[in-house]
Amino acid sequence: METPLEKALATLVCTFHKYSGREGDRFTLSKAELKELVRKELVLGEKIKDSGIDKLMETLDKNNDKEIDFKEYTGFLSSLCMTYNDFFKQDVQ
Repeated sequence: METPLEKALATLVCTFHKYSGREGDRFTLSKAELKELVRKELVLGEKIKDSGIDKLMETLDKNNDKEIDFKEYTGFLSSLCMTYNDFFKQDVQ
């Protein structure tokens, strides 16, 4: 039986692969794929303008290959987790 954490991890991995490979390499996200993932999978994504997606892509693409690989994606998830944690810490205080 999967634990809640294992289910969450599987969701994170499956979400990446749901969007990766529609354009180019099947193990990376293009800017268009990243945009679709953010807009469809995150409530805040609906509010991000194209310039915000451009900036996000620039920030995440550590090796400057114009694509987001899984390692770069996990950095994004880590940042999101930290932001959510900070939000919930403020809410508790």
